[in-house]
Amino acid sequence: MNIVVLGGYGVFGSRLAELLLRDGHSVTIVGRNSEKAEIVATKLGCEWAAFDIHATVEKLRALTPEVVVDAAGPFQAYGEDCYHVARLCIDMGADYLDLADDATFVKGVCALDDLAKAAGRRVLSGVSSVPALSGAVVADLSQDMQDIELIETAILPGNQAPRGASVMASILSQLGVAVPVWRGGRRQDQTGWSDLRSITLLPGLTRRAHFIEVPDIHLFPEIFGAQSVMFRAGMELRILNWAMALVAGVRSVWPFQITTLRLAVFRTMARLLQPFGTDRGGMAVDVVGTVGGQTVRRNWRLIAEAGEGPFVPAVAARAAVRRLAKIAPGARACVTEVSLEEMRSAFADLHVQDTCSELPWQSQFQRAFGASWDGLPEAVQRVHRVVDVARFQGHAQIERGEGVLAALVARVFGFPKAAERCQLCVTKTVTESGEVWLRDFGGHKMQSRCELAPKAGGFRERFGAFLFEMDLKIENGVVQMPVRRAWFLGVPLPRMMLPLSDTREFEREGKFHFDVALIAPVGGMIVRYRGSLEPENREN
Repeated sequence: MNIVVLGGYGVFGSRLAELLLRDGHSVTIVGRNSEKAEIVATKLGCEWAAFDIHATVEKLRALTPEVVVDAAGPFQAYGEDCYHVARLCIDMGADYLDLADDATFVKGVCALDDLAKAAGRRVLSGVSSVPALSGAVVADLSQDMQDIELIETAILPGNQAPRGASVMASILSQLGVAVPVWRGGRRQDQTGWSDLRSITLLPGLTRRAHFIEVPDIHLFPEIFGAQSVMFRAGMELRILNWAMALVAGVRSVWPFQITTLRLAVFRTMARLLQPFGTDRGGMAVDVVGTVGGQTVRRNWRLIAEAGEGPFVPAVAARAAVRRLAKIAPGARACVTEVSLEEMRSAFADLHVQDTCSELPWQSQFQRAFGASWDGLPEAVQRVHRVVDVARFQGHAQIERGEGVLAALVARVFGFPKAAERCQLCVTKTVTESGEVWLRDFGGHKMQSRCELAPKAGGFRERFGAFLFEMDLKIENGVVQMPVRRAWFLGVPLPRMMLPLSDTREFEREGKFHFDVALIAPVGGMIVRYRGSLEPENREN
């Protein structure tokens, strides 16, 4: 086939051109810089042309392509008429693919669907690592799952891998910016470069990654019926991750623009650090779902060696071109158009390997309860079975102790005021180290962080500078949580200063009930709140 690769001398475009030439296609690379185009074309042994596709788009027609692949970008900067290249391809009878990872661009390409179908042409957006490759992996991992609770994807390039300007511009533009994501069956805002996680690619190979927005975030909830979808990316060098986290923090308060000059500063910094680290990169996809009544976590890991990581975004386009005749006409995001086996075939001649595994999934509290978990009532299990984000709603009765000490302690910990009956919403969010519990008592919010205790059969809960360790005891289906130890700013508190906790969780008439009473070490109630919770109705 006669294929034109726009941005064909770029990091990903040049790799795609090389793969297409290996497959025997006639390739022409196009870009604005004639010198760069000629150098790369000479190296690859293909044709080239130099023009600005946005200013002189009709010059594309003279090349009479059968397929046009846009690997230029940044796609978020294409302006109001962002699909003019795709429309031109439809008009001249060529199929169109792009390597876009901009969520709005990829999702919006379906506006051309009727036009593409009428012309019998294929217009596929996001034919890259995301959402094409990630979608193929999720489809394979989840094919026999009855319910999908969580899809998590991460891309973790080696530091010595070349960085495309458009990809860097896309990531930097998201730092500190809140975008809507689908978590726990509902839209909520997530800040760019937040929610840090450690991702293990291989035993001994772990990288750090933060949230960024990609098309998967918006497409996968509907396509796969997932309750939560998250995507993360990370640099191999921690100094780069820290620098981006710093910028994200500043931009969340002062949302300055990523100008050409500021982008150049980041690129210079990255270039100076490029000799460090390795040329080894990877990609990870995890799917948590139900199979035969059991919750499992299925993992897929891809490792690119010998500096061939930049070929990975081009693999999906190569695979799509190979099966283009079997793909139905129309305009849409490329999510399930190519299978995982076809992707594997497309990187078979590269230094790229992938593996899959499956493990039983357990929540933090399943691990804390251990063998006692199976003996808990279903309503209690449901509240503590959190995969990503879980929300519960109900009512609570609140009593407050009298006296200065009770008032002071309640103020320090943020306990709600007394109420005969108030609405209660509890949101539990899984983090890298445990869970965050946000309690909303009729508008009064109280937050704590929970994690497993080093000793089995217990957990720890942090309220600001205070950390409490509780036992988990079960008697006749009732969970009790007495305080075992406590710390203030890391300093252990004497046993005589520990508050008494009369905390019980139990099931009554199929509902989860709680009764929490905190008593000062010198006697006297500080606070008591009790009530019931049910899972929040999930959106469809």
